[in-house]
Amino acid sequence: MSRIAILGAGRVASSLATALVEQGHQVTIGVRDQTRTRDWLVEPMVCTSIGEAVVGADVVFNATPGETSLERLSAVREELAGKILVDVSNAVERGLNGLPGTLTYPGSSLGEMLQAALPDTKVVKTLNTMLFTVMANPGSLSTPATVFVSGDHADAKATVTGLLQDLGWTPGSILDLGDIRTARGPEAMILAVPDLIAARGLAPFAITVAS
Repeated sequence: MSRIAILGAGRVASSLATALVEQGHQVTIGVRDQTRTRDWLVEPMVCTSIGEAVVGADVVFNATPGETSLERLSAVREELAGKILVDVSNAVERGLNGLPGTLTYPGSSLGEMLQAALPDTKVVKTLNTMLFTVMANPGSLSTPATVFVSGDHADAKATVTGLLQDLGWTPGSILDLGDIRTARGPEAMILAVPDLIAARGLAPFAITVAS
């Protein structure tokens, strides 16, 4: 059992929290406004401030909006020291329709920016190339999907790989791309989402690497 903090109050946070609790993990939700979780928070989940959630955790999931994640997480830099930070967000500038427009960090990635801003934290990028419903239920797709992992720390990636398997990802579906620089490609895939939605509707999707 791991002590896990999930930062965020949206559908991604809810989906991950529910699945990880079902696997026996101790989950604390960290949010600015605790009323935002009242529609889905169930025992034994606990909701508290972002700082308190981070302090009590071994592994922290960033499920906050990617375009503001760097500022939010830099504010708890000391609390994050020595922790594993699993970044599942995509940093984009939104269009008028609310869908992803351009990358917030062209030529880099949110994962890289977080690792640079939080040098004492082990950042692992993963789960950002799919609809939120697939993150904790990859078996819901008709075709086996691939989940990418990027990070500078082998031990942190090993821990995150174990959590991915708890979420239903098989060892063969988990692809370690290398260091945190390799988060650029998976993060850029978010730019295809508006066209995918236009072509197929808001249906569950993920990326598959076929060989």
